Amino acid sequence: MSRFVLLLACAMMLAGCDAFSTVTEGFTQSKAVAADLEQSTGVKPQVGFNWHNGRLVSVTVQFPRPYEDKPLNELAGLVREAVTSEFKQTPEHIVVAFVLVK
Repeated sequence: MSRFVLLLACAMMLAGCDAFSTVTEGFTQSKAVAADLEQSTGVKPQVGFNWHNGRLVSVTVQFPRPYEDKPLNELAGLVREAVTSEFKQTPEHIVVAFVLVK
């Protein structure tokens, strides 16, 4: 019973913590970016982010295969637009990546 009370107390402390809310908001925003890009490109990417001291350092958008329907600079524009509209901060770096299979 005492473990349950300790876990409950830790969960309540984390719920009030700024870092916890930043991470949960970041996941929500990254899912929104993925949904935006899936709608505009037809391919759902994985979106990751890196926060440091409350500052959005980087956002990585990884597509499951090379995207050939638009030129790279147009795709980069779509990614930049989606990231800056969904995240509350503009990241210092946006990384666009593609998975190359054998």
